[in-house]
Amino acid sequence: MDNTTTCRLAFVHALSPLHAGTGQGAGIIDLPIAREKATGLPYLPGSSLKGTLRARCSNKVDCEKVFGPEMEGRPTEDHHASSAQFSDQRLLLLPVRSLAGTFAWVTSPYILRRFARDIKDTQLSLPEWPIPTIAAVEFCAIASQKSKISVDNTIYLEDLAIKNVELSADAYDWADWIAKRVFPDDAEWQTMLLERFCVVHDDIFNFLIEVSTEIRARIKLKNEAKTVEQGGLWYEESLPTESILSGIVLAAPTRQAKITSAEVFKVLEGLTNTTLQFGGNATVGHGLCRVLLATEKEA
Repeated sequence: MDNTTTCRLAFVHALSPLHAGTGQGAGIIDLPIAREKATGLPYLPGSSLKGTLRARCSNKVDCEKVFGPEMEGRPTEDHHASSAQFSDQRLLLLPVRSLAGTFAWVTSPYILRRFARDIKDTQLSLPEWPIPTIAAVEFCAIASQKSKISVDNTIYLEDLAIKNVELSADAYDWADWIAKRVFPDDAEWQTMLLERFCVVHDDIFNFLIEVSTEIRARIKLKNEAKTVEQGGLWYEESLPTESILSGIVLAAPTRQAKITSAEVFKVLEGLTNTTLQFGGNATVGHGLCRVLLATEKEA
């Protein structure tokens, strides 16, 4: 039985606002999204990804082998850990309102360095060009001569005007690498990502993740009167539509599960590469995401 640990790169592409919350209020926001303590970067908890995939799994035998058995009512000797482990899916590309091109897919050198570390762990080949260097907050790098987000060599992101825009072969290589894996069978969307890709300084990105999330007012109505309940108003934060996150999925088969790493990923491939729902507000259409596992042929 093959019990080696292998890992694959995963992508989550938000098709509607994604609220993966912490349950704690911060300032005027009653329900903020989950963020890393040290960096403040938004993420989708790995437990949310695992729970959604498990709920989608209809084959009970495969489900127990990959995700572990239900504990209730089973003898202790039948218990075993999950054969699949999911890292938090961390923000890779943030969609930001742009004066031109509607929106830009924004990232930073630090984000790409962390992403490169994940690529190495999954044994996929890195892009040939190095991570773009952004000298100061006044600079940014774009990937395409046909960029949709540049106006007179200036990019306007929210209320920021970045006046030093460089066409970068490094940025092109990274944008092309990501586009071919997030949109593997869609040349039109690959082109859209290239034309809207933008690498900004880490400090600018840190500012954007604070001001470019969605804040929505929500209310709860009284069933009979259809008026707002006392205390039934709250503010909720979400990652915007078109956000792209990435992380690692590990196959670590246990002896009790009697499954190989290849079989774990075969089951997971049958559950991903489709639209799934994550986080809260399922009944109002929030949290709809495409989930993909990068394939070996893309290495």
